[in-house]
Amino acid sequence: MKQRPVMTLTATVLDAPDANALADFYHRLLGWPVGTNEPGWVTLRPPDGGAGLSFQTEDAYVRPAWPAGPGDQQMMLHLDIEVGDLDAAGAHAVAAGATLAEYQPQDKVRVYFDPAGHPFCLWMRD
Repeated sequence: MKQRPVMTLTATVLDAPDANALADFYHRLLGWPVGTNEPGWVTLRPPDGGAGLSFQTEDAYVRPAWPAGPGDQQMMLHLDIEVGDLDAAGAHAVAAGATLAEYQPQDKVRVYFDPAGHPFCLWMRD
């Protein structure tokens, strides 16, 4: 049996109508520095290492619906961000440009939308 090749997840890529605008939002939200900033492509990298976020301009981008109904553009992924205080983190997210989702499925999780409409969750451990 062949040995599995070494693989390292380096980033999750989010499509957006404007990569720079979405990267600016996540920079404000997470405080991560910009790694690469090219037309249509921006990367953010956590200062302590690990996988980062990348943003790609997609001219045909369609905002996902959440929760989605029949025929709606489905979300393909969402980000889970652990926080120590949901209220403080939520206020920070809104100040950075997020919108609180109307539907909230759990007590210790808050669902928000980034400016491109990608859902992300702020959550607390029990």
